[in-house]
Amino acid sequence: MLLLTLLSLQSFAQGKWKDYKISVKGDTINRVDRKGLRQGPWVVRQEAVRSERGYEEEGFYADDQKTGPWRRYTLEGDLEALENFRFGMKNGKCVYFNLAGHPIREESWRAIDPQNPYDTVQIFDINDPTRVTGTKIIKVEPTARKHGTWTYYDERTGRFAAKEEWINDKRKSDLAKGPDEGLEPIMPAASEGTASKSVKEALDATRPAYEKKEKVTKPAAVQAFEKKHSGKKKYDVRDGATGG
Repeated sequence: MLLLTLLSLQSFAQGKWKDYKISVKGDTINRVDRKGLRQGPWVVRQEAVRSERGYEEEGFYADDQKTGPWRRYTLEGDLEALENFRFGMKNGKCVYFNLAGHPIREESWRAIDPQNPYDTVQIFDINDPTRVTGTKIIKVEPTARKHGTWTYYDERTGRFAAKEEWINDKRKSDLAKGPDEGLEPIMPAASEGTASKSVKEALDATRPAYEKKEKVTKPAAVQAFEKKHSGKKKYDVRDGATGG
């Protein structure tokens, strides 16, 4: 009876699927339909290549796209990642683990429907990133975007290390900044002799102190007078300057 059951399942699979495998439990996996699309439960094994570690993952395909939860293991059988997919892209919460089984990173993704590449995004107040001022419909590329909370843990201790908030692939903290915040002033280029006063002042401020001292050439008569009376009593010299 068992042999007849297996033969009937095999003949049924041969008629429905272009390609498939039978698991150790007798299940039909890695199915490819007559259109060449992957369907149903799949187990994928990737051997180590050069410096890249190998892995084995399992999950479901729907019309050749990863769908729902997927698990990834090391070749030694240790759980490495729990990922969720929609439209063949990461969607929702994804968790990654170290060899000790502790989470090292929690990601949050949002997949964009390829059949409807339009999304309604919230507009936040630039002075208060928690306050929504409105919404806007935009066209986006069908891809997975960072959206939600990303949490990082210390790989050795497993303790919380850092957290990031993302909104449609942009950090929430960046959305609260003004358009010019965080930008350094740029000095306009100017040819020699035509530079503006503000540019000259900015350049002077960066020069060493000894370069800022201007050398004053004394008149020849004053130099001769000082040389003649060097080492003697000082005399007041009128250099032609007026004022205090």
